[in-house]
Amino acid sequence: MGRIMALDVGNVRIGIAVSDLMGIIANPLETYTRKGNIDKDVEYIVKLAQSKDVTLFVSGLPLDLKGRETEQVTKTREFIDALKAACDIPVEYLDERFTTLSAERVLIEGNVRREDRKKVIDKVAATIILQNYLDRKR
Repeated sequence: MGRIMALDVGNVRIGIAVSDLMGIIANPLETYTRKGNIDKDVEYIVKLAQSKDVTLFVSGLPLDLKGRETEQVTKTREFIDALKAACDIPVEYLDERFTTLSAERVLIEGNVRREDRKKVIDKVAATIILQNYLDRKR
């Protein structure tokens, strides 16, 4: 069994989290700053996933408050489609409504300064997405 990698795909950054080998705990990995070229971004994610023995991707799906697809959902699906074309690792989607808000709360409660929150919020959001996924699978 390999690890599961969660992605919080944004226009500027991608938050990345990875599970432990047993698939119980989500750990923040990094916040990747996009290069403005989807192929380079996908190549980076694929290499990272291979180095971590990832067997499944979980991507957050930023639906609106009523559960409808947004423009950002379209952009996320475009990125995930490119990722699927570049590797054989399957992808599942998970509704990510409120994960960034939850990540913000966690960081505020941890007394992380505003300017430092921006650097880590995406990987914290990816960690929340992944932990929600892992908890649902148990």
